[in-house]
Amino acid sequence: MLADIMTKALRDGGGRAQVTDRHTRLTHRELDRAADEQATQLRALLGPGERHRVAIQSGNSVAYLVAYLAVLKAGSVPFLIDRASGPREVQLIWQDCGLDLLLQDEAAAAPEVGTPRGTLGSLLATGLPAREDAPALHDLTQVCRFTSGSTGRPNCIEFAGAAVHRAAANWAEGTGLSGGDSILCFASLSNGLAFNTSLLSAFLVGADLHLGSGLPTGGAVSRLLASTAATRLVGFPALYESLVRRPADGTAPPNLRMAVSSAAPLRPDTRSEFTARTGVPLQNYFGVAEAGPLTFAADPLTDPGLGQPLPGVRLRAGTAAAPEVVQVHSQSMGTRYLNAPGVLEGRIDQDGFYHTGDTGYLSDGSLVLTGRTSQKINVGGRKIDALEVTHALLDVPGITDAVVLETPDRHGGSALAAVITAEPGFDPAEGRRRLSERIAAYKVPSLIRVVPQIPRGSTGKPAMAQLRGLFDTTGQPQ
Repeated sequence: MLADIMTKALRDGGGRAQVTDRHTRLTHRELDRAADEQATQLRALLGPGERHRVAIQSGNSVAYLVAYLAVLKAGSVPFLIDRASGPREVQLIWQDCGLDLLLQDEAAAAPEVGTPRGTLGSLLATGLPAREDAPALHDLTQVCRFTSGSTGRPNCIEFAGAAVHRAAANWAEGTGLSGGDSILCFASLSNGLAFNTSLLSAFLVGADLHLGSGLPTGGAVSRLLASTAATRLVGFPALYESLVRRPADGTAPPNLRMAVSSAAPLRPDTRSEFTARTGVPLQNYFGVAEAGPLTFAADPLTDPGLGQPLPGVRLRAGTAAAPEVVQVHSQSMGTRYLNAPGVLEGRIDQDGFYHTGDTGYLSDGSLVLTGRTSQKINVGGRKIDALEVTHALLDVPGITDAVVLETPDRHGGSALAAVITAEPGFDPAEGRRRLSERIAAYKVPSLIRVVPQIPRGSTGKPAMAQLRGLFDTTGQPQ
């Protein structure tokens, strides 16, 4: 179903609309042909059978798009893994989900259990051993994506093809995306910010899609905005912070009409400075991995929060005087966690509303967030589970106690920090190296304090105010 929808959209886009990266430019019709060719190669790599589980772990590129569509055309299920995930995390996903094949760009490291199987386009193909105990996919599942799990293992969200389609179609309708648009996307395609706003949605309306990759410096983004004639810019807050830190030169992107951010809060001064320089409102929409894109502000300059519900979305929240856990109902809802039976279903009430863990209220129909109840921390647009990092720290030899928390970095954004106690003679640098072997690099705390004892209240809970105070000093992290 999803392959058919994408194929029709690409053929309707024909030879006018295009997808590009730094090295490649294909029309929508050429992208469709390339995917057909790779689907044939993929069937040969996989052998007999249906609904093979094919993971894609790559930076943004046209090659990623071709491979993704080829997996769907081959009748297999794509598992979209964050490019920053390390070999150990990929191996955990294989253990939990039973992957058959892993497609990676050259910079990614395959897990030890893999066997090289050649290439698919420019991506390296690694075969993975069959797992007899792999959980069965839901009958409707056509795409799987990941979010941090409370157990320290990534939760694999199963999506029906209809949910993926509605996420893209409702985003296009709710934001006025059209064939005249040109999207410049720096968010990773495995992340909902890009997946929902810039992938299928661009194809459905026949818009151009330009993919940025790597660390987005202000100069590089500005040059791409000009060269692609982008009308929409999609990226995490760090991208916009990089742009406003660059000295203003008095010029503004001539075609840009919309800038979209999500996954982490935007600093008010970043938003106002970006708008002052470009004349373009910076939209910070609300979305949840399990439920897709949820809100969008029609007029972000006057909207009191994160916007009104997109088509197909209903919200429940509290009042300004009494914020409550935000509950959402959408047409783009995930079905379940493949590797955590019952967990996602347990967060959905009898009316079909998902309990997000964020707290907030509705103001004239716009969602205003006031906090969160979960242990997930947003750093640079990535949601990191504090419990997962804590467990990894306690596995490092010499560390005896640990608390992971969020603190401001030197630019006023969010940083991942840890306070630990350790045995005599513990070397923090060696501990950091050991930690990086256990979790992805972006999950390693950038700030670490070693203390004789972690302050705790009478209930045994960490005294978070005291812990955050440790990072208010001028001392350097250990």
